[in-house]
Amino acid sequence: NNNIATFGNISEGDYEFKVIARYTGPSTDEGKEWSEEAVYKFSVLPPLYRTWWAYLIYLIIFSVVIRRIYIFQKNRTIRKERDRIQQKELEQAKEIEKAYLELKVTKDQLVQQEKLASLGQLTAGIAHEIKNPLNFVNNFSEVTMEMIEETLEEMEKREARDETLIRENLEDIQSNLGKIHEHGSRANSIVTSMLQHSRGGSGTIEPTDLNLLIKEYVNLCFHGMRAGKKSISVNIILNLDPKIKEVPLIKEDFTRVVINLCNNAFDVMREKVLKTEERRRKTEDGNSEIIKYDPKLKVITSLKNGQVRIAFEDNGSGIPEDIKDKILQPFFTTKKGTEGTGLGLSITNDIIKAHGGDLKIESSLETGSRFIIYLPINPSP
Repeated sequence: NNNIATFGNISEGDYEFKVIARYTGPSTDEGKEWSEEAVYKFSVLPPLYRTWWAYLIYLIIFSVVIRRIYIFQKNRTIRKERDRIQQKELEQAKEIEKAYLELKVTKDQLVQQEKLASLGQLTAGIAHEIKNPLNFVNNFSEVTMEMIEETLEEMEKREARDETLIRENLEDIQSNLGKIHEHGSRANSIVTSMLQHSRGGSGTIEPTDLNLLIKEYVNLCFHGMRAGKKSISVNIILNLDPKIKEVPLIKEDFTRVVINLCNNAFDVMREKVLKTEERRRKTEDGNSEIIKYDPKLKVITSLKNGQVRIAFEDNGSGIPEDIKDKILQPFFTTKKGTEGTGLGLSITNDIIKAHGGDLKIESSLETGSRFIIYLPINPSP
């Protein structure tokens, strides 16, 4: 009468349930035989958490978690690396700032040294320039004093007084006093210009007689070089266009341009003089006369395309091609030891650019160099 079978703890899978039966009550022998086998096939499904799509969900969740962990660790590593780099950059920035401050102090010292060096060279030239008018003043003063004494003696004569001599002496005295005033004014002008140069001036652009400025400071540089220990003879040629009158300049700054370019030219030509003398000494055939070198500095001013053109031409050794692009860089110098700071041409270029101008360099080995300045007639404020 029981038609139910119960089983527990059956794992998922496919199963067959087989049943045979026989009658056990009063019957014949046939009734004691087993019946045919009854087969019932069934499948036990897994629980939801062990199905294939559950595992797929597990895989997706696991992948998402792993990716989140990876991204978290990656971001954490990036933040740490970024913080480390920022800290390193901060330390480097502090070191760079410290180095910059040290470099600035060094540059200021070198600029001051450059100014003092050029000022020292000018001092000798100033002394020479002032000496000439002072000599005239002293000479004319002595002659004038003698003529005054002679005139007074002549005027004290009561008889046979030479009125013509008295008049001539007075006229000569008047002329001498004019000469004394002229040369005294010249000396005063030189001193005034140098005081303005040493103080730095007003720093404002003002109309300036360009030709006169070039003439005065080229002459001062020449006499300064001649008064130095390594003086050479240089033929100075000034070809100044009279059409150029006043040009807007910061006079005290632009005088440094003239000074630096002249001193550089003198240095290059001095070096070539020494090389020429060395070659002459080594000449053994007696034809040393063919080895000649006459240093020459030519300064030219002209008007070109609405600009003032100033050219400083020397016949020195020229500039090698491999350093032509470097000579305007700060601290670059070809001079030996402490003879140069490498700031002269750099400062010159900065001053020219501050005037709205441009500096061009042309050079040929063993022929010479040409530094050309272009200045606008009406610079922008």
